[in-house]
Amino acid sequence: MPRFAFKIEYHGAPFAGWQRQSGQPSVQGAIEAALSKLEPGPHTIAAAGRTDAGVHATAQVAHADLAKSWDPFRLSEALNWHLKPDPVAIVACAPVPDDFHARFSAQERRYLFRLIQRRAPVTHERGLVWQVLHPLDAEAMRAGAAHLVGHHDFTTFRSTMCQSASPVKTLDEIRIEEVILPHGREFRFHLRARSFLHNQVRSIVGTLERVGAGAWAPADVKAALEARDRAACGPVCPPQGLYLCGVGYPDDPFGA
Repeated sequence: MPRFAFKIEYHGAPFAGWQRQSGQPSVQGAIEAALSKLEPGPHTIAAAGRTDAGVHATAQVAHADLAKSWDPFRLSEALNWHLKPDPVAIVACAPVPDDFHARFSAQERRYLFRLIQRRAPVTHERGLVWQVLHPLDAEAMRAGAAHLVGHHDFTTFRSTMCQSASPVKTLDEIRIEEVILPHGREFRFHLRARSFLHNQVRSIVGTLERVGAGAWAPADVKAALEARDRAACGPVCPPQGLYLCGVGYPDDPFGA
C-alpha cells in the first residue's frame, strides 16, 4: 500500500484537538472523513503531534497508507475539496517509504506562541493570539527562559494528565522575538525540541509571562524547574496563541 505524507495547516478553534474523539469534531476526523470520500473504507492517519483543543498548526505532518498510487498534487487537491468548509488545508503531499512514520521518524518539533500586549481588544487576530493588557519586559522573560534550555526534569511544566513515560526532556531552544505594533507589542515565543510534554509549551509561556509582568523574578523560573512540582508552575496560558509550526526529519519528505 502506498504511503503518503501530508503537511497540514489548520485553525484549531472549531476542533476538540487533533485526535479523533467520539461525538466531537477533530482535525484527524476531518481528514480521515475526506480520505474516505476518495477511497472506501475506514482510514487511520498518524500525526507528528497531537495538538490540544484550540491549538493551531501551520506545518503539522501526518501520514496515511492508501490503496491507490495517487499523483501527490491531485491527492492534495481532492482532499482540500472534501475538507471544505473546515479550516483545514493540505499544503503539501508526498509519497514516502514504508518505514516513514510522521511521529516516530521526527527528530524535532517547533512551536510558536503568539502573545499580544495592548489595551484595546484585538480584532483581526482574535482567536489567534493571547492578549494581555499590561506591559511586558522581554529581557526579563529571556533571562527566565535561559534557565529552561537544556536537559531537565520538566515535571513542573507538564500537565498532570501527561502520558509521557518520563518528564525528562531536552529543550533545544527558546527564542523570544519582540515586534513593535502600531498599537502595542507582539511577543513571539519560538520553542524547539525533539519532543514536548503535554501542556509544556503553554506552561512555560504562562510562567514567562509572569516574569515579563514583574510578578516573578527570572531566578524564580529556575526554582520552579528544580522544584519538580506542578504546583510550582505559573498559570497555563490559553491555547489560541499556540501553533505547531514545523517538524524535522532526517530527510524532508516534501523536499523543501
